[in-house]
Amino acid sequence: MQIPRVLDANFNRAREALRTMEEAARFLLNDAALSRELKQLRHDITAALAHVADLTYARDTPGDVGTATTTAAEGIRRSTADVVAAAGNRLTEALRVLEEYGKVLPNPPAVEALRYRAYELQRRLHAALAPGQPHPWRLCLLLTESLCQRPWQQVLDAAVDGGVDCVQVREKDMNAAALLDRARDVVKRVGHRVTVIVNDRADVALAAGAHGVHLGQGDLPCAHARKLFGRQLIIGVSTSNLDQAQAAADAGADYCGVGPMFPTTTKHKPVLAGPGYLKQYVDWAHQHPGPKPGHLAIGGITADNAGQLATAGVYGIAVSSAICHATDPQAAAQALVTAIDRDQ
Repeated sequence: MQIPRVLDANFNRAREALRTMEEAARFLLNDAALSRELKQLRHDITAALAHVADLTYARDTPGDVGTATTTAAEGIRRSTADVVAAAGNRLTEALRVLEEYGKVLPNPPAVEALRYRAYELQRRLHAALAPGQPHPWRLCLLLTESLCQRPWQQVLDAAVDGGVDCVQVREKDMNAAALLDRARDVVKRVGHRVTVIVNDRADVALAAGAHGVHLGQGDLPCAHARKLFGRQLIIGVSTSNLDQAQAAADAGADYCGVGPMFPTTTKHKPVLAGPGYLKQYVDWAHQHPGPKPGHLAIGGITADNAGQLATAGVYGIAVSSAICHATDPQAAAQALVTAIDRDQ
Protein backbone atom coordinates (compact mmCIF):
# COMPACT_ATOMS: atom_id res chain seq x y z
CA MET A 1 0.00 0.00 0.00
CA GLN A 2 1.40 3.41 -1.01
CA ILE A 3 -0.47 5.47 1.61
CA PRO A 4 2.69 6.02 3.71
CA ARG A 5 4.38 7.61 0.66
CA VAL A 6 1.48 10.03 0.33
CA LEU A 7 1.62 10.88 4.03
CA ASP A 8 5.39 11.32 4.02
CA ALA A 9 5.36 13.66 1.03
CA ASN A 10 2.62 15.85 2.45
CA PHE A 11 4.01 15.82 5.99
CA ASN A 12 7.27 17.21 4.59
CA ARG A 13 5.43 19.66 2.35
CA ALA A 14 3.43 21.07 5.26
CA ARG A 15 6.48 21.50 7.49
CA GLU A 16 8.52 23.12 4.73
CA ALA A 17 5.69 25.54 3.97
CA LEU A 18 5.31 26.41 7.64
CA ARG A 19 9.04 27.07 7.96
CA THR A 20 8.87 29.46 5.00
CA MET A 21 5.95 31.27 6.61
CA GLU A 22 7.63 31.31 10.01
CA GLU A 23 10.75 32.96 8.58
CA ALA A 24 8.57 35.69 7.07
CA ALA A 25 6.91 36.41 10.41
CA ARG A 26 10.26 36.30 12.19
CA PHE A 27 12.60 38.16 9.84
CA LEU A 28 10.37 40.20 7.53
CA LEU A 29 7.77 41.31 10.07
CA ASN A 30 9.64 40.92 13.38
CA ASP A 31 6.34 39.55 14.72
CA ALA A 32 7.24 37.36 17.69
CA ALA A 33 3.68 36.22 18.40
CA LEU A 34 2.89 35.16 14.85
CA SER A 35 6.28 33.48 14.49
CA ARG A 36 5.65 31.56 17.69
CA GLU A 37 2.20 30.38 16.56
CA LEU A 38 3.55 29.18 13.22
CA LYS A 39 6.35 27.31 14.96
CA GLN A 40 3.85 25.73 17.36
CA LEU A 41 1.69 24.55 14.48
CA ARG A 42 4.74 22.95 12.88
CA HIS A 43 5.44 21.03 16.08
CA ASP A 44 1.76 20.11 16.51
CA ILE A 45 1.66 18.60 13.02
CA THR A 46 4.65 16.47 13.94
CA ALA A 47 2.91 15.38 17.14
CA ALA A 48 -0.30 14.52 15.26
CA LEU A 49 1.58 11.98 13.13
CA ALA A 50 3.87 10.70 15.87
CA HIS A 51 1.87 7.48 16.25
CA VAL A 52 2.21 6.66 12.55
CA ALA A 53 5.10 4.35 11.61
CA ASP A 54 8.35 6.07 10.59
CA LEU A 55 7.38 7.52 7.22
CA THR A 56 10.96 7.97 6.01
CA TYR A 57 11.09 4.25 5.24
CA ALA A 58 8.29 4.74 2.71
CA ARG A 59 10.16 7.55 0.91
CA ASP A 60 11.22 6.84 -2.69
CA THR A 61 12.40 10.09 -4.23
CA PRO A 62 14.10 8.46 -7.27
CA GLY A 63 10.89 6.58 -8.02
CA ASP A 64 8.59 9.60 -7.62
CA VAL A 65 7.10 10.32 -11.04
CA GLY A 66 6.06 13.83 -9.95
CA THR A 67 9.49 15.30 -9.16
CA ALA A 68 9.98 16.51 -12.74
CA THR A 69 6.47 17.90 -13.14
CA THR A 70 6.44 21.69 -12.81
CA THR A 71 4.51 24.68 -14.13
CA ALA A 72 5.80 28.06 -15.27
CA ALA A 73 4.05 29.80 -12.36
CA GLU A 74 6.08 27.80 -9.84
CA GLY A 75 9.25 29.59 -10.92
CA ILE A 76 7.83 33.11 -10.56
CA ARG A 77 7.65 35.04 -7.29
CA ARG A 78 7.24 38.80 -7.73
CA SER A 79 7.47 39.67 -4.06
CA THR A 80 7.91 38.26 -0.58
CA ALA A 81 4.13 38.34 -0.28
CA ASP A 82 3.98 35.98 -3.28
CA VAL A 83 6.48 33.64 -1.63
CA VAL A 84 4.43 33.48 1.55
CA ALA A 85 1.12 33.13 -0.32
CA ALA A 86 2.47 30.13 -2.23
CA ALA A 87 3.72 28.58 1.02
CA GLY A 88 0.34 29.12 2.67
CA ASN A 89 -1.43 27.39 -0.19
CA ARG A 90 0.99 24.46 -0.02
CA LEU A 91 0.41 24.17 3.71
CA THR A 92 -3.38 24.01 3.58
CA GLU A 93 -3.36 21.66 0.58
CA ALA A 94 -0.91 19.31 2.30
CA LEU A 95 -2.98 19.26 5.47
CA ARG A 96 -6.09 18.37 3.49
CA VAL A 97 -4.22 15.46 1.86
CA LEU A 98 -2.96 14.27 5.25
CA GLU A 99 -6.48 14.46 6.63
CA GLU A 100 -8.14 12.57 3.76
CA TYR A 101 -5.55 9.83 3.23
CA GLY A 102 -5.08 9.49 6.97
CA LYS A 103 -8.66 8.31 7.20
CA VAL A 104 -7.55 5.04 5.60
CA LEU A 105 -5.37 4.27 8.62
CA PRO A 106 -6.79 2.35 11.61
CA ASN A 107 -5.94 5.32 13.86
CA PRO A 108 -6.25 8.46 11.70
CA PRO A 109 -4.12 11.46 12.66
CA ALA A 110 -6.10 14.42 14.07
CA VAL A 111 -5.45 16.96 11.34
CA GLU A 112 -8.75 18.80 10.82
CA ALA A 113 -8.31 21.27 13.69
CA LEU A 114 -4.73 21.91 12.57
CA ARG A 115 -5.98 22.74 9.09
CA TYR A 116 -8.38 25.35 10.49
CA ARG A 117 -5.55 26.91 12.48
CA ALA A 118 -3.48 27.00 9.30
CA TYR A 119 -6.24 28.88 7.45
CA GLU A 120 -6.28 31.60 10.11
CA LEU A 121 -2.49 31.91 10.32
CA GLN A 122 -2.33 32.09 6.52
CA ARG A 123 -4.86 34.93 6.55
CA ARG A 124 -3.05 36.89 9.25
CA LEU A 125 0.34 36.55 7.62
CA HIS A 126 -1.02 37.55 4.21
CA ALA A 127 -2.72 40.61 5.66
CA ALA A 128 0.49 41.66 7.42
CA LEU A 129 2.62 41.36 4.28
CA ALA A 130 0.20 42.70 1.69
CA PRO A 131 0.47 46.46 1.26
CA GLY A 132 -3.10 46.87 0.25
CA GLN A 133 -5.73 48.26 2.63
CA PRO A 134 -4.09 51.59 3.41
CA HIS A 135 -3.97 53.29 6.75
CA PRO A 136 -6.74 55.90 7.07
CA TRP A 137 -4.88 59.04 6.08
CA ARG A 138 -5.91 62.46 7.33
CA LEU A 139 -3.90 64.62 4.95
CA CYS A 140 -2.39 63.69 1.60
CA LEU A 141 -0.02 66.05 -0.21
CA LEU A 142 -0.18 66.00 -4.00
CA LEU A 143 3.43 66.95 -4.59
CA THR A 144 3.98 68.89 -7.83
CA GLU A 145 7.26 70.75 -8.17
CA SER A 146 5.93 73.50 -10.46
CA LEU A 147 3.45 74.58 -7.77
CA CYS A 148 6.06 74.85 -5.02
CA GLN A 149 7.16 78.27 -3.77
CA ARG A 150 10.21 76.66 -2.19
CA PRO A 151 12.37 73.71 -3.37
CA TRP A 152 10.17 70.65 -3.48
CA GLN A 153 12.39 68.82 -0.98
CA GLN A 154 11.85 71.56 1.59
CA VAL A 155 8.11 71.58 0.94
CA LEU A 156 7.97 67.81 1.38
CA ASP A 157 9.92 67.76 4.63
CA ALA A 158 7.97 70.66 6.13
CA ALA A 159 4.61 69.20 5.09
CA VAL A 160 5.37 65.84 6.71
CA ASP A 161 6.48 67.64 9.88
CA GLY A 162 3.16 69.50 9.77
CA GLY A 163 0.97 66.41 9.72
CA VAL A 164 0.92 65.06 6.14
CA ASP A 165 0.72 61.27 6.39
CA CYS A 166 0.51 60.41 2.69
CA VAL A 167 2.36 61.88 -0.29
CA GLN A 168 1.27 61.44 -3.87
CA VAL A 169 3.99 62.15 -6.43
CA ARG A 170 2.02 63.99 -9.10
CA GLU A 171 4.20 65.12 -12.00
CA LYS A 172 2.10 64.97 -15.16
CA ASP A 173 4.80 66.43 -17.41
CA MET A 174 7.63 64.08 -16.43
CA ASN A 175 8.60 61.14 -18.61
CA ALA A 176 8.78 57.71 -17.01
CA ALA A 177 12.51 57.86 -16.28
CA ALA A 178 12.30 61.25 -14.58
CA LEU A 179 9.19 60.24 -12.66
CA LEU A 180 10.94 57.09 -11.46
CA ASP A 181 13.86 59.16 -10.17
CA ARG A 182 11.51 61.57 -8.41
CA ALA A 183 9.45 58.79 -6.84
CA ARG A 184 12.60 57.05 -5.61
CA ASP A 185 13.81 60.31 -4.10
CA VAL A 186 10.51 60.78 -2.26
CA VAL A 187 10.48 57.18 -1.01
CA LYS A 188 14.06 57.51 0.24
CA ARG A 189 13.32 60.83 1.89
CA VAL A 190 10.03 60.14 3.68
CA GLY A 191 8.91 56.60 2.82
CA HIS A 192 9.81 55.38 6.31
CA ARG A 193 7.48 57.99 7.85
CA VAL A 194 4.50 58.27 5.49
CA THR A 195 2.79 56.41 2.66
CA VAL A 196 4.08 57.25 -0.82
CA ILE A 197 1.75 56.99 -3.80
CA VAL A 198 2.61 57.60 -7.47
CA ASN A 199 0.02 59.24 -9.69
CA ASP A 200 -1.08 57.36 -12.82
CA ARG A 201 1.89 54.99 -13.25
CA ALA A 202 1.63 51.64 -11.46
CA ASP A 203 4.82 50.40 -13.12
CA VAL A 204 6.79 53.38 -11.84
CA ALA A 205 5.29 52.99 -8.37
CA LEU A 206 6.41 49.37 -8.17
CA ALA A 207 9.89 50.07 -9.57
CA ALA A 208 10.40 52.97 -7.16
CA GLY A 209 9.43 50.97 -4.10
CA ALA A 210 6.42 53.22 -3.47
CA HIS A 211 3.48 51.94 -1.46
CA GLY A 212 0.83 52.46 -4.11
CA VAL A 213 -0.57 54.09 -7.22
CA HIS A 214 -3.46 56.45 -7.83
CA LEU A 215 -5.41 55.93 -11.04
CA GLY A 216 -7.69 58.35 -12.85
CA GLN A 217 -10.73 57.32 -14.85
CA GLY A 218 -8.65 57.45 -18.04
CA ASP A 219 -5.69 55.49 -16.70
CA LEU A 220 -5.08 51.75 -16.50
CA PRO A 221 -8.32 50.29 -15.10
CA CYS A 222 -8.12 49.29 -11.47
CA ALA A 223 -9.11 45.68 -12.22
CA HIS A 224 -6.21 45.29 -14.64
CA ALA A 225 -3.78 46.91 -12.21
CA ARG A 226 -4.91 44.54 -9.46
CA LYS A 227 -4.53 41.56 -11.79
CA LEU A 228 -1.01 42.64 -12.79
CA PHE A 229 0.29 43.73 -9.39
CA GLY A 230 -1.86 41.81 -6.92
CA ARG A 231 -1.59 43.19 -3.40
CA GLN A 232 1.88 44.58 -4.00
CA LEU A 233 0.45 48.08 -4.39
CA ILE A 234 -2.20 50.13 -2.65
CA ILE A 235 -4.53 51.21 -5.45
CA GLY A 236 -6.60 54.39 -5.36
CA VAL A 237 -9.10 55.51 -7.99
CA SER A 238 -10.47 58.98 -8.75
CA THR A 239 -14.27 59.11 -8.62
CA SER A 240 -16.84 61.85 -9.07
CA ASN A 241 -20.04 59.85 -8.53
CA LEU A 242 -21.28 56.74 -6.77
CA ASP A 243 -21.36 54.64 -9.94
CA GLN A 244 -17.62 55.18 -10.32
CA ALA A 245 -17.10 54.50 -6.61
CA GLN A 246 -19.00 51.21 -6.81
CA ALA A 247 -17.03 50.18 -9.90
CA ALA A 248 -13.77 51.01 -8.13
CA ALA A 249 -14.77 48.99 -5.06
CA ASP A 250 -15.80 46.04 -7.22
CA ALA A 251 -12.44 46.20 -9.02
CA GLY A 252 -10.54 46.01 -5.74
CA ALA A 253 -9.63 49.65 -5.06
CA ASP A 254 -8.26 50.29 -1.58
CA TYR A 255 -9.46 53.88 -1.50
CA CYS A 256 -11.26 56.41 -3.69
CA GLY A 257 -10.42 59.98 -4.47
CA VAL A 258 -13.73 61.80 -4.00
CA GLY A 259 -14.20 65.04 -5.87
CA PRO A 260 -13.66 67.62 -7.00
CA MET A 261 -15.04 69.34 -3.93
CA PHE A 262 -14.38 72.95 -4.97
CA PRO A 263 -13.04 74.85 -7.99
CA THR A 264 -9.32 74.37 -8.48
CA THR A 265 -6.66 76.04 -10.58
CA THR A 266 -4.49 72.93 -10.85
CA LYS A 267 -6.93 70.79 -12.83
CA HIS A 268 -10.03 72.11 -14.58
CA LYS A 269 -13.19 70.07 -14.08
CA PRO A 270 -16.36 71.04 -15.92
CA VAL A 271 -18.56 69.56 -13.18
CA LEU A 272 -18.00 69.84 -9.43
CA ALA A 273 -19.06 66.83 -7.40
CA GLY A 274 -18.99 68.99 -4.28
CA PRO A 275 -19.51 68.17 -0.60
CA GLY A 276 -22.86 66.61 -1.51
CA TYR A 277 -21.07 63.75 -3.26
CA LEU A 278 -18.76 63.35 -0.28
CA LYS A 279 -21.78 62.93 2.00
CA GLN A 280 -23.25 60.36 -0.41
CA TYR A 281 -19.93 58.52 -0.51
CA VAL A 282 -19.59 58.38 3.27
CA ASP A 283 -23.14 57.05 3.63
CA TRP A 284 -22.57 54.52 0.84
CA ALA A 285 -19.29 53.32 2.34
CA HIS A 286 -21.00 52.68 5.68
CA GLN A 287 -23.59 50.52 3.93
CA HIS A 288 -21.18 48.81 1.50
CA PRO A 289 -21.43 45.03 2.10
CA GLY A 290 -17.85 44.16 1.08
CA PRO A 291 -14.52 45.65 2.14
CA LYS A 292 -15.00 49.38 2.55
CA PRO A 293 -12.63 51.48 0.43
CA GLY A 294 -11.15 54.47 2.22
CA HIS A 295 -11.53 57.97 0.85
CA LEU A 296 -9.66 61.20 0.24
CA ALA A 297 -11.72 64.26 -0.62
CA ILE A 298 -9.91 66.27 -3.26
CA GLY A 299 -10.17 69.46 -5.29
CA GLY A 300 -9.70 73.08 -4.24
CA ILE A 301 -9.56 72.29 -0.52
CA THR A 302 -8.17 74.95 1.80
CA ALA A 303 -8.13 75.55 5.53
CA ASP A 304 -11.01 77.97 4.99
CA ASN A 305 -13.42 75.55 3.29
CA ALA A 306 -12.31 72.25 4.86
CA GLY A 307 -14.87 72.74 7.63
CA GLN A 308 -17.65 72.09 5.09
CA LEU A 309 -16.11 68.68 4.44
CA ALA A 310 -15.86 67.92 8.13
CA THR A 311 -19.61 68.52 8.35
CA ALA A 312 -20.14 66.09 5.45
CA GLY A 313 -18.24 63.38 7.31
CA VAL A 314 -14.82 63.56 5.67
CA TYR A 315 -12.00 61.51 7.12
CA GLY A 316 -9.10 62.36 4.80
CA ILE A 317 -8.33 65.11 2.32
CA ALA A 318 -5.81 65.54 -0.48
CA VAL A 319 -4.40 68.97 -1.36
CA SER A 320 -1.82 70.43 -3.67
CA SER A 321 -1.65 74.24 -3.89
CA ALA A 322 -2.78 74.73 -0.30
CA ILE A 323 0.58 73.33 0.83
CA CYS A 324 2.88 73.48 -2.22
CA HIS A 325 2.19 77.19 -2.82
CA ALA A 326 2.36 78.16 0.84
CA THR A 327 5.30 80.15 2.15
CA ASP A 328 5.17 78.00 5.30
CA PRO A 329 4.16 74.45 4.23
CA GLN A 330 4.38 73.10 7.77
CA ALA A 331 1.95 75.67 9.13
CA ALA A 332 -0.33 75.15 6.13
CA ALA A 333 -0.45 71.40 6.79
CA GLN A 334 -1.17 71.94 10.47
CA ALA A 335 -4.00 74.35 9.64
CA LEU A 336 -5.62 71.82 7.30
CA VAL A 337 -5.52 69.03 9.86
CA THR A 338 -6.98 71.37 12.46
CA ALA A 339 -9.76 72.42 10.09
CA ILE A 340 -10.99 68.88 9.37
CA ASP A 341 -10.61 67.87 13.02
CA ARG A 342 -12.54 70.86 14.31
CA ASP A 343 -16.05 69.47 13.92
CA GLN A 344 -15.29 65.79 14.54
